[in-house]
Amino acid sequence: MMTKTMLLATAATLLLSGVAYAGEAATTPAGAGQAAAVNPVPTGPTSEKPMDDAAQKGVLVFQPEFFAAQRPNTALEMVQRVPGFSVNDGSGNRGFEGAAGNILINGDRPASKNDTGSNVLGRTQANRVERIELIRGGAPGVDMQGYAVVVNVVLKKGASRQSILTWNAQIFDGGRDIYGGSYQFTATNGDKSWGVTLSDGTSSSDSNGPGRNVRHDGAGKLIRDEAYLNDGWGGSNAVRGNYSGPLAGGKVEATARYGISDWNQWQTLQSPLALRRSAYNDDYKFGELGLTWNRPLAPRWTLETRAQHSFENGDEVSTSDETLGGAASPQQRFTADIKSSESILRALVRHDFGRGLTIEAGGETAYNMLDTKQAFTVGGAAVALPSASVKVEELRGEAFTKATWRVNPKLTLEGGLRLEKSTIEQSGDADQKKSFFYAKPRFQATWTPAAGNQVRLRFERELGQLEFSDFAASAELEDNTVYGGNVDLAPEQRWISEITYERRFWGEGVISIGYRHDEIIGVIDQLPLPGNLSATGNIGDATLDRLSVNIVVPTDKFGIKGGRFTFKNDWNETHVTDPTTGKDRPISGVRPTQANIGFIQDVLPWKIQWGVNWLPLLGSGTYGPDQTNVWRGAQYYEGFVEYKPTPTWAIRAQLNLWDDYTIRRTVFADRATERAVAFVEDRAINPRTFVTVRVRKTF
Repeated sequence: MMTKTMLLATAATLLLSGVAYAGEAATTPAGAGQAAAVNPVPTGPTSEKPMDDAAQKGVLVFQPEFFAAQRPNTALEMVQRVPGFSVNDGSGNRGFEGAAGNILINGDRPASKNDTGSNVLGRTQANRVERIELIRGGAPGVDMQGYAVVVNVVLKKGASRQSILTWNAQIFDGGRDIYGGSYQFTATNGDKSWGVTLSDGTSSSDSNGPGRNVRHDGAGKLIRDEAYLNDGWGGSNAVRGNYSGPLAGGKVEATARYGISDWNQWQTLQSPLALRRSAYNDDYKFGELGLTWNRPLAPRWTLETRAQHSFENGDEVSTSDETLGGAASPQQRFTADIKSSESILRALVRHDFGRGLTIEAGGETAYNMLDTKQAFTVGGAAVALPSASVKVEELRGEAFTKATWRVNPKLTLEGGLRLEKSTIEQSGDADQKKSFFYAKPRFQATWTPAAGNQVRLRFERELGQLEFSDFAASAELEDNTVYGGNVDLAPEQRWISEITYERRFWGEGVISIGYRHDEIIGVIDQLPLPGNLSATGNIGDATLDRLSVNIVVPTDKFGIKGGRFTFKNDWNETHVTDPTTGKDRPISGVRPTQANIGFIQDVLPWKIQWGVNWLPLLGSGTYGPDQTNVWRGAQYYEGFVEYKPTPTWAIRAQLNLWDDYTIRRTVFADRATERAVAFVEDRAINPRTFVTVRVRKTF
């Protein structure tokens, strides 16, 4: 409670201090207009009619000249340098409403939510960008998708053919090195464009490495002392095609992708008397097809439609082997055959009433499916699992309406209501069908009392989405843990209240302070099941309090030309009643803090950019009926140098260094309230230092 009070007091003090200085005029970024008379979103597929200047006060426009000194190769590099903006590619939740990212391109989001905004901008050369618009707190005609801040990247027309060729490598000290690359081609001709991307992607973990694993019993007696070693790597190969152009009086955009991916990891624990090894690997095939069609219906009326289908099919295998005193124990083996898909249809109509008022209404329907068949064996003998063979299907419909009203140059109001009805049906080992209906209101007010100062207030009801995998059994054999499925899951609900103050200064300088409070109904966490099993389930109501601070300070005034100091952190405090002990504890997986402190500088005479980031402390805990697992990290460093010898070449090298990573696992002897401790296991890992190299050529 004391922490919550301190969070509230700190937020209130900082907010009031900021408003007290609201009368000071902020410096407009070079090349950026605070009230440029340009439409933040095209009013039709090809039109860009100027809007009334008063309706533009919430939009900052950044021309290419603002980024010229940094010599960006891609549009993504430009967006990443927009002051006060952080790229968010969306939650990846089922459906589209509320799951898309915070990047618009020519007023629209990409045709598929899996083809994220950062992906599209990463294959778009910087010389195609006409301007970038930073929209804060909403603007008429802009689909904010629940974000307080979005960017709209407006691309130039004309005829061009452009390619981007990239090679990258991750080189680990003592681990497996991985290599990848991509080729991206884009052709434009007036309102038409098409492109293809060939990619060889990589994936890795930054917490792999050697260490020591020590286990003590409940009385503190040492019962294990083992050397620890692990590694993990993976990748994907994919091809994507894109097309956009005029169609039937509107604009169509299409994308398609197909690929394969894999992930492999293993760990060993070794002492003079024992050798324990666990391993996991998966192989997946995936694909998607996305289509949007937008057109004006009449003056001030616009239709937007969207269709998307995606699928993923794969196999997963986990094994655990143990040898004690030269004698091998029976192998534990968990396998899963998984198929999933999603289909979305969405349409909305938007009407611009003029004088800063826009109203839109529409609907969305989505079908999602997960079909999984799992098996668990010990020494080849089958072990029964609850919900081992499960097919989960969800049919969800949502109707929504939203109004955005720029009351005057200083005040914008946004209100909306979404009505969601869904039916989740489960078949296989357990047959069950449930239906849910929820109303999700939203209100946001944006007040700009003076240039460079803005206050945003939001109140909203959000509905969490159920992970279909939680309906089925699963395993973490590295900890000798098997989870049962839960057929009684219900979506998590959140009532969110949030206030944010933002101040801009010295061109690129930004200070943003926000406080958020969530009242959570039916929080999803670890739940005890009969037979000493556990599962993911609704464990009761909870609260979250968050203080967010984001600071960017240009250093030119301190004699360090071209530099920026950055600080960003969320302080989270959560409370929920543990279903096993009845005591208050944090929500699993929520990080109490993770500050990121950095410095970045453009050294123009040398054609380089360099920077460092420091994460002093990070970590979180998972709290199950039979064990708790808390990991902590400290002193995480990341440094990079990027050299651009010509406008078409970029060479980047990055060093990641992390020498303090610990895991404490406490296993209980029973589920009684007193929870007698069976053993405590402490694992200290020295993650491998690794270097990332990227070479990019645009032509």
